[in-house]
Amino acid sequence: MLPRLFSNDCSDCIPDGDISRNGCGKMNHITATVLDAIRNLGITHIWYTGVIEHGHATDYSAYGITPDNPSILKGKAGSPYAISDYYDIDPDIAEDVPSRIKEFENLIERTHKAGMKVIMDFVPNHVARRYHSDAAPAGIEDLGQGDDVTMFFSPRNNFYYITRQQFEPQFPIDGYTEFPAKASGNDCFNAFPSRNDWYETVKLNYGVDYGNGTCHFDPVPPTWLKMLHILRYWAAKGVDGFRCDMVFMVPVDFWEWAIPQVKASYPDIIFIAEIYDVNSYREFLDRAGFDYLYDKVNLYDTLRAIQCHNVSAAKLTDCWQRIDGIQHRMLNFLENHDEQRFASAQYAGDADKALPSLVVSSTISNAPFMVYFGQELGEPASDAEGFSGNDGRTTIFDYWSVPTVRRWYNSGKADGGKSLPGEKNLRAMYARVLGLLNSQKALSHGEFFDLMYVNFNNPDFSPHSNYAYLRRHKDEVILIAVNFSDAPRELKINLPDLALGLYGITPGDRPATELISGRKDTVTVSAEKPFATAVAPWGAVMWKFSASKGAPLRKRQPAATQQDVD
Repeated sequence: MLPRLFSNDCSDCIPDGDISRNGCGKMNHITATVLDAIRNLGITHIWYTGVIEHGHATDYSAYGITPDNPSILKGKAGSPYAISDYYDIDPDIAEDVPSRIKEFENLIERTHKAGMKVIMDFVPNHVARRYHSDAAPAGIEDLGQGDDVTMFFSPRNNFYYITRQQFEPQFPIDGYTEFPAKASGNDCFNAFPSRNDWYETVKLNYGVDYGNGTCHFDPVPPTWLKMLHILRYWAAKGVDGFRCDMVFMVPVDFWEWAIPQVKASYPDIIFIAEIYDVNSYREFLDRAGFDYLYDKVNLYDTLRAIQCHNVSAAKLTDCWQRIDGIQHRMLNFLENHDEQRFASAQYAGDADKALPSLVVSSTISNAPFMVYFGQELGEPASDAEGFSGNDGRTTIFDYWSVPTVRRWYNSGKADGGKSLPGEKNLRAMYARVLGLLNSQKALSHGEFFDLMYVNFNNPDFSPHSNYAYLRRHKDEVILIAVNFSDAPRELKINLPDLALGLYGITPGDRPATELISGRKDTVTVSAEKPFATAVAPWGAVMWKFSASKGAPLRKRQPAATQQDVD
């Protein structure tokens, strides 16, 4: 969640409005009552994003915070990923600005008391164009302090400098001077970034000379030491994990050096990597030491292609095969702050179609599953908030309020008292599925068996719109089938002898429970007779049954031969 948006109760925000007009959510408004309601959804961790101080148009100079020039910001609230002080909490989300760090410490404590853990951002690749820490511990130098600005690259510098060039982006800037210009965060190594560049940020120097491709990691670069100190600083405050931004833009050597040192002091802390190259997955797990990776370009993109572009559901088999052996170390999701909302016009256009994608993303492996605040309410992100236009995303750049969340939050009651009926129903469905992830060992710890290969030529199963698989833990088996289509399906799913043998499944009839609806029935589990189940349009079923208990099937009589007839 973005605390800036989460608890903002303003119901009549105007595009590009400032904080005094549109309001802003506060950390103190995420109370024990709110946290209990979130926990009851099935949530185990909360990632608070946008809590570190970043560039914004609101003037806090009265509190000793250097103001930012609006010309080098994205939106009046600014990008949460243009960090202006790694050691401080953003004043926007504090009720009492001088006590902002204490308010965050209290939020950590409340979250822990509610039975959940805290994830926060670590943004290692870039900072705001105006970076200055007024909260760093004594003796900590600012980034860029002591840099040799006459050199494009020096292993002792924190930034890259476009020597003898003034910062002159391809749009007007009013009253902001930067000489020499610094390279922008998206590896834009010139003084003239465009609107499409990360012009509001400055690239950090980890010892890679982008002029000639050489690496200078010995002695340890100053940026490495400063970043390690920042990680330890927040770990010491009780943070349970870091979601690390754009990890592939930082040398893997840094992660290999830094993560073990943090874990040496805080062994239970976790590191989650935002990464967009499947070919790099194993290196960032095995060498760099990350615990989990975003599986955006693999599973997320495939599910979206099935939903939006008529791609076959059979392509989901490729997803787990591509990451076989490391599936449990992915972080799966249907939404996050970078992506368009599932219910947006630019994506599915209807939150009621979410169930098959939700079930597959959350149950295809033992991996954790992430929910973006408002997703469970069907937030369509249909507003044009200001810097963020009507793009199907919830803004991260503007002071705004999220309508579905505001109705559920209900002035702090967190009871859904103002939610629309469809929003209540969707949240109940999410609570049901997320609860199953936590309560069913076959989903959280179990094995996976893909059933598609024995159903490609099955006339009672469409591999284009249906996907089916088994999850199993000890004697518990769950058969999962989903339907990515507008038509109801009466599926008859083939089960191979291989699966029955591997899982010790005794063929026969046995009682079963469909976990999503709670419906009970008797099912037939056999390699000789398909598993029959109805699946609603844009629906899913999760049939749970025992592997070892079943009434034996009557053996099929061999077909009569011509000799028998004679």
